[in-house]
Amino acid sequence: MNNQSISRSTSDFILLGLSSNPWMQKPLFAIFIVMYLVTVVGNVLIILAIHSDSRMHTPMYFFLSNLSFMDICFTTVIVPKMLVNLLSETKTISYVGCLVQMYFFMALGNTDSYLLASMAIDRLVAICNPLHYDVVMRPQRCLLMLLGSCTISHLHALFRVLLMSRLSFCASHVIKHFFCDTQPVLKLSCSDTSSSQIVVMTETLAVIVTPFLCILFSYLRIIVTVLRIPSAAGKWKAFSTCGSHLTVVALFYGSIIYVYFRPLSMYSVVKDRIATVMYTVVTPMMNPFIYSLRNKDMKGGLRKLMDRVHA
Repeated sequence: MNNQSISRSTSDFILLGLSSNPWMQKPLFAIFIVMYLVTVVGNVLIILAIHSDSRMHTPMYFFLSNLSFMDICFTTVIVPKMLVNLLSETKTISYVGCLVQMYFFMALGNTDSYLLASMAIDRLVAICNPLHYDVVMRPQRCLLMLLGSCTISHLHALFRVLLMSRLSFCASHVIKHFFCDTQPVLKLSCSDTSSSQIVVMTETLAVIVTPFLCILFSYLRIIVTVLRIPSAAGKWKAFSTCGSHLTVVALFYGSIIYVYFRPLSMYSVVKDRIATVMYTVVTPMMNPFIYSLRNKDMKGGLRKLMDRVHA
């Protein structure tokens, strides 16, 4: 490593944040602290409502409560540090801190995607094979699906962080982002990153596309089954159980595909920041609203929870 390369153990990175305009720091802080609090409170209410109502002790709500918990953890990995930096002059993060943030960001984000796939499988079984639903989606199998989701995601994150830890970083150590994400950190490396990019793209395709294809296959099967239902009311009832899940999938995967499935040469700082805010902050904040506004069980669970609080 040459004299300009920074020491891996002692260097700090500078997170540029969403905007370098000093007048924007406090307004952005106010916006994102409100969004973070709404995310935490909303998802905690979902978890409490599910656990307090025995009618919602089903596989679908088991996965939803875990998705809500992961969303709280996911945003907590990113937003509090971003809020501190918005009010700070230095905006630094240590090399180790950057790798730790990157690890948990990827582990929790990928767990989210596998949980969304598990929820799609749940809808597939409920609509296409309802008579065997209780056997196929028994609690032990749901727990195995959850553990599998976490294990695959954490192994993926560990592999990616180990790969990033082998890179050298030169004089410029300003990350043009609001957290330590793969693409902006790769941009800073003075090592040859072509092989790293190929490995990252290939491995990302395997890990992220697998749950996405699972969701796609599940809904193709659901559509074929629903179209065979003779009555329009029956078709609407079947599709209505999938609406919330499809909305979350579209928000989550739409922004992820835009950010990660392009070569590093096409990386755009401003556009990628906006897209990243969508799946790191907006989607976790919107999930409680999406799953509760048109869901009678969730509305009933929330009312029961409020009644218990006021009793």
